[in-house]
Amino acid sequence: MNKIIFFAQIRELIGVESIMFDAKTLSVSHLLDQLSQRGDKWLLALKEATVLCAVNQVLVDSQYIIQIGDEIAFFPPVTGG
Repeated sequence: MNKIIFFAQIRELIGVESIMFDAKTLSVSHLLDQLSQRGDKWLLALKEATVLCAVNQVLVDSQYIIQIGDEIAFFPPVTGG
């Protein structure tokens, strides 16, 4: 099982802080597709072009393959100054 954590506007929109999900051997892109099927709010919050992903606290791209036990975090792009 994998723990998936949602941050900032994503968490606020879907109303969930984290879930457990069997994401083994899925790419980040495929995981986003599966999660987006949970409803309109999920689809809106998890648009691949507007979400960043970290696996085990390291930023990864959408083609990264998730392994059993990985911790996955989704968050919106951040700007600083």
